[in-house]
Amino acid sequence: MTTHRTQLSPVLARRAVACMCDHGDVCSSYAPGHALHLIQARLASATAAGWTDALVSGVDRASGIVRVTTLDGDTLSLWNAGGAALEVEPGQPVAVHTRWDVLAIGALRYNVARA
Repeated sequence: MTTHRTQLSPVLARRAVACMCDHGDVCSSYAPGHALHLIQARLASATAAGWTDALVSGVDRASGIVRVTTLDGDTLSLWNAGGAALEVEPGQPVAVHTRWDVLAIGALRYNVARA
């Protein structure tokens, strides 16, 4: 006699998936604020007009939020699970690609989500 296997629908399975950064490992997701995808990095580097210079106005290392103020006076709260908040200090110059949501800290690039 064969028993019927219960299978989760793809929607339910996706809800149960957690990024490895939730468990202290390297990000396994390319969702906003997680790992920087190669294509996202290439698009950001290829579209120089999208970069905006900014200064770090605040850092919340516990939550991973970096607050930046652009030279136009706009304030952005950016979240990253990969440690961007550990790399910056208030007053430090950074650049933000507003179209592709990339934060540049020197030579480092981070995928960010607007918090």
